[in-house]
Amino acid sequence: MNVQSILSVKGTEVATITPETSLADAVAMLRDRGFGALVVSVDGASIDGIVSERDIVRAMAAHGASTLGHDVASCMSGNVLTCTVSDTIDHLMSMMTERRIRHLPVRDDNGNIAGMISIGDVVKFRLGELERENHQLHDYIQGNVQ
Repeated sequence: MNVQSILSVKGTEVATITPETSLADAVAMLRDRGFGALVVSVDGASIDGIVSERDIVRAMAAHGASTLGHDVASCMSGNVLTCTVSDTIDHLMSMMTERRIRHLPVRDDNGNIAGMISIGDVVKFRLGELERENHQLHDYIQGNVQ
């Protein structure tokens, strides 16, 4: 199974934010949309960075509450690890675990945003696969295979 399998169920909606937007507005957007990260994009298609709840908390811990008045560019991660729709679920799990990241923007063939995958999406998808395999094995053992 690959990233496209997850996106076909989850959808391809990606919340983007510009680098000039205030961190206070980013926090509100994260809260209102229920997301853990936003893709930073000057044009809504390219991937210029990513800002996560973790990035904002670290900035606040280092610089205090006044950080919320700063712009997103001040604490975003600029070197964004991404994946493609053809990457396998096993590859994603490995990459996310090794790099200790929770969100991966998905790029299309032109390098533009095609979706966003979270570690929660990967776990949910993998659990679904395991449940289906378990049911198939159970049916096989019980002789219910057609």
